Amino acid sequence: MVIAQQKTYCNPINVDYGYTPFERFSTQGKHRATADPVIVNFRNKYFLFSTNQEGYWWSDNMLNWNFVYRKFLRDDTYTHDLNAPAAFVMKDALYVYGSTWKSDFPIYKSTNPTVNDWEIAVDTLKVGAWDPAFHYDDDKDKLYLYWGSSNVWPLLGTEINTKTMQSEGYTVPIVRLFPEDHGWERFGEYNDNVFLQPFIEGAWMTKHNNKYYMQYGAPATEFSGYADGVYVSKDPLHGFEYQQHNPFSYKPGGFARGAGHGATFQDNFENYWHVSTIFISTKNNFERRLGIWPAGFDADDVMYCNTAYGDYPTLLPEFAKEKDFSKGLFTGWMLLNYQKPVQVSSTLGGYHPNFVVDEDIKTYWSAKTGTKGEWFQTDLGQVSTINAIQINYADQDVEFLGKTLGKFHQYKIYGSNDGKKWQVVIDKSKNQTDVPHDYIELETPVEFRFLKMENLHMPTGKFALSGFRVFGKGHSEKPEKVENFIVLRSSPKKYGERRSIWFKWQQNPLADGYVIYWGKSPDKLYGSIMVYGKNEYFFTGADRADAYYFQIEAFNANGMSERSEIKKSE
Repeated sequence: MVIAQQKTYCNPINVDYGYTPFERFSTQGKHRATADPVIVNFRNKYFLFSTNQEGYWWSDNMLNWNFVYRKFLRDDTYTHDLNAPAAFVMKDALYVYGSTWKSDFPIYKSTNPTVNDWEIAVDTLKVGAWDPAFHYDDDKDKLYLYWGSSNVWPLLGTEINTKTMQSEGYTVPIVRLFPEDHGWERFGEYNDNVFLQPFIEGAWMTKHNNKYYMQYGAPATEFSGYADGVYVSKDPLHGFEYQQHNPFSYKPGGFARGAGHGATFQDNFENYWHVSTIFISTKNNFERRLGIWPAGFDADDVMYCNTAYGDYPTLLPEFAKEKDFSKGLFTGWMLLNYQKPVQVSSTLGGYHPNFVVDEDIKTYWSAKTGTKGEWFQTDLGQVSTINAIQINYADQDVEFLGKTLGKFHQYKIYGSNDGKKWQVVIDKSKNQTDVPHDYIELETPVEFRFLKMENLHMPTGKFALSGFRVFGKGHSEKPEKVENFIVLRSSPKKYGERRSIWFKWQQNPLADGYVIYWGKSPDKLYGSIMVYGKNEYFFTGADRADAYYFQIEAFNANGMSERSEIKKSE
């Protein structure tokens, strides 16, 4: 087995996600679930908190995450524990607080959080806060609290006394939604299923160049367009204005979709990243995962987050420190087995084998059992250079609720050029860790046409996969530049729905898919949309009053095309 000290990671991130703790959320099947992540850098280590995990993770490299079991609510019968948690660093300590509308949740602090070593900083936060976020301003030695999760009320803010750790009672509205102007804030999978008003939630504050960037999630967690926007002010509680380039964190296409309700943090090299929620919402609306994307501020102090090829292999902080994050940190290793032929040991009902290679995390194949010897095989179509493999397990007939420690996956992956003679590529037969989204970067790339995964042990349920994703480079032609890229939108001088824009282009015969880049300035095309197998896309995330610029490129297993000319849409 040739596994490297990895230079890359791949979204969804591979942590031992707990299972939903709620019986009422598991009527269509028990499943893993988390969301609403916060990562903070404390003493050059990354601490990750998210919803309903009965603990938290820490890492010193943003790849290998160590779980610390801890329930923060003193009443152990209360299942929610940390829901949409807040975490912040103030002076020499890390603080944590969980969502509540009541005065029943302490603020905890720790100077040694790599182990379960916490004390209560304040018995209860009297103001109560759902989806809370704290921001400690080092320059002013002041602490602020922001919170809210509603399709009626705005996000709120208040100052917290750093000695009493309580609000002095002065609370102000910070941000509300304007879906009549901002297409991406409209409710629904396509921002036009408006049977409900959109939700604003997931406050997070970042200070940069003496300006305060208030981030917020919309329109709802169960949709591909779940995104984070940002308002900017020179004051932490007043005068926030909508950043022209919004949403700044957005990923409606590809395998791992959704990039809302997150938090922005700096790595040990002072570069910015954004962690956010990825949706699955198959067994329940709240079936979700986590993703981490490169982010930052450009020379004009515009906040951005780059999600282009964001669920493909991406450089880790140590190996990205000299890169331009606005250009992304994608390695260039392409997906080699999109919609390619597959074979399996068995199939359970309608959970068909081809769902493993359709680049849709919501669909999956399941074998009839979870026993040793069930297998999945993929044909790359040609001998290809393989750099990395991501294995995404799906939850079929699993048995757990909540956090279950000590579970693990074991498997082997074999390679072949003729489908007859096989050799071991990856051997996880002695693995003792839970790896629901295992990602293996090979120290030395290998050359194979066929890959076969043999199940050795499942922690629970059937052997089921939503994605067996092979990354590297094929040895054939990459696509030519996309032709006849057309952007259709209502004129500002005529009546029409300007929050929606229709793209059409000539189908490229060599393309597996396309990436559309967009922005409100030709030099700030920070937004991106990944489209597989089609030659059109209906973009519903535009701001009504603004002009946009667009560009498109094609890609396949062999590489990416040259980008098209930039098109302007008034």
